[in-house]
Amino acid sequence: MEAVFLSRNKEHELAMISIYDALTYSAMNEEFSLEDIMATVFDMPYEEIPLFSKTLIIKTLAHINEIKPIFQEKMPKWNFDRLNLLEQAILLMSFTHAKEEKGDKKVIIDVAVRLAKKYLDKDDYKFVNAILDNIL
Repeated sequence: MEAVFLSRNKEHELAMISIYDALTYSAMNEEFSLEDIMATVFDMPYEEIPLFSKTLIIKTLAHINEIKPIFQEKMPKWNFDRLNLLEQAILLMSFTHAKEEKGDKKVIIDVAVRLAKKYLDKDDYKFVNAILDNIL
């Protein structure tokens, strides 16, 4: 079987969707298999999902209870848990990419803004941009 190439932008998008799916199952108090979510979202066997994506998703979800308070501290007028789950997925993934993978701040924010423009309401990208610029 031939390996499928995914651009880094596509990996970010699919990682964000995987994190969103996991957050959705968690919000509904449903059990889930992260490997199954990732295999479905990436449309390939778990073993073939790029290491970058697996690492980003797993580290984000493994450290979610450590990351959320960091956002909450910088958002005194907002409750992080009340943000749209897609918005949470974008912010959490971006934070993990910056801190765990040592990604470039400008590139990470650009990716987050692009995802916000595609998946969130019209002006929500401005909030995502401002919060990440403040935190990263």
